[in-house]
Amino acid sequence: MNYKELTNSVIKISKDAGQLIRNNFGNINSDKIQSKGLNDYVTEIDKSSEELIVKQLSKLVPEAGFIAEEGTSTKIGKDYNWIIDPLDGTTNFIHGIYPCAVSIALEYRNDIVLGVVYEIGLDECFYAWKDGGAYLNESPIKVSKTAKVKNSLIATGFPYHEFDRLDNYIDLLKYFTKNSKGVRRLGSAATDIAYVACGRFDAFYEYDLKPYDVAAGSIILSEAGGINADFLGKSNYIFGKEIISSNLVIYDEFLKIIEKFMSI
Repeated sequence: MNYKELTNSVIKISKDAGQLIRNNFGNINSDKIQSKGLNDYVTEIDKSSEELIVKQLSKLVPEAGFIAEEGTSTKIGKDYNWIIDPLDGTTNFIHGIYPCAVSIALEYRNDIVLGVVYEIGLDECFYAWKDGGAYLNESPIKVSKTAKVKNSLIATGFPYHEFDRLDNYIDLLKYFTKNSKGVRRLGSAATDIAYVACGRFDAFYEYDLKPYDVAAGSIILSEAGGINADFLGKSNYIFGKEIISSNLVIYDEFLKIIEKFMSI
C-alpha cells in the first residue's frame, strides 16, 4: 500500500469535513447538542462530519475497520483500522472558539502508519506517513530543539471524567507553571500534539484520553523527530488513556517530572 498517496487522499477528506464544520461554526443551537456524559458533548455536526469521513474512507481501503468517536461504523478490520475524531474540540466548537480539528489515523496491525490533523481555524493541515516525514501545508516540519524544561512552552489538557488523579495533576500543573516558560490549554489534544511536532510547543501531556484524540498526532510527532510515551515512559499511549509528546532533548527530564507527580 502506498501510504503517501493514501495520505494525500485523506487530506482531501479531512478538508471536506473541515469545510462542513466551518460552515456551521458559531451557528449551533442548544437543541443540536447532546451530552454523552459528564463534560462530554456531541453535536449534529460531529455526527455529520464522521458520516462523511467514514463514507469516503470506506472507498479508499474497503477492508479497513473503524475506531470512530461517534460510532458511525463499528466494523473491525483484520489488519487495517481507521481511528477517527471527526471534530476534536467539540466544546470549543459549541462556544464558537478555536482550535477545532479533524483527526484521522490509519492503524496497521497495532502500528500507526499515517495521520492527518486538519485544524480548521487557521486552515492548517498537519500530516505524516510512516518513514515519510511530517508536514504542515506541504512544508516539512520538525520538533523544537529546546533542551531544558525551564525554557519550554508546555501544553496540556484537563481531564473530563477521571478526577481521582486530579490532585496530582494540579500539583504537576503548579510545578510547570513555576518551572517553565508557561503552560497552555487549547482544548484539542490533536492540535496540541501537532503543535509540538512543528515546534510551537516543546512538550505536551494529558490523561483521560481516547485513541482518536492522539493517534494521528502521534505519528506526525514521531515523524517530525519527537517522541511519544505514556506516563511511565512505555508505548501504551494510543489505548492507555495518557500521553506525553516532546522533542528528544527534553524528553528524559520531562518524563521524570511526569513520573514524579503522576505515578503516585
